[in-house]
Amino acid sequence: MNGSVAGGGFSEEVISLTRRPSGLGFNIVGGTDQQYVSNDSSIYVSRIKKDGAAYLDGRLQEGDKILSVNGRDLKDLRHKDAVELFRNAGYDVSLKIQRRLQPQNGPVGHRDDGESGGLPLAAFLVPGLALAAAAVWILLRYRQRM
Repeated sequence: MNGSVAGGGFSEEVISLTRRPSGLGFNIVGGTDQQYVSNDSSIYVSRIKKDGAAYLDGRLQEGDKILSVNGRDLKDLRHKDAVELFRNAGYDVSLKIQRRLQPQNGPVGHRDDGESGGLPLAAFLVPGLALAAAAVWILLRYRQRM
């Protein structure tokens, strides 16, 4: 991503989108009257519509916080006022977004995604099954000779 790293594990980026006939191609949640995150009235991207302007551009992601539209700060807006701002933003729209950075290259065995830090089970299972099949085949051949 071509953003600058802000304090606290966040990055900010400016994304320019060109409105398509179907719009900008994403849905938003949040606002002072519909807080999406507890004690946070910010506007967030809730859904990227397939084949929409945001989807085709590829930079905007679900969960991104939208800080401003065409330089207009979205802080302390009601949800319907934010929607109206997007609708009237024009053909070329500039979004300043903030994204939480994902931890990368952490210590082995301490991942937050539920995966273990070790080798996958298949690394042991496949060779083990091959050895077992070979042993059974040898045993059967040996018994035939007796």
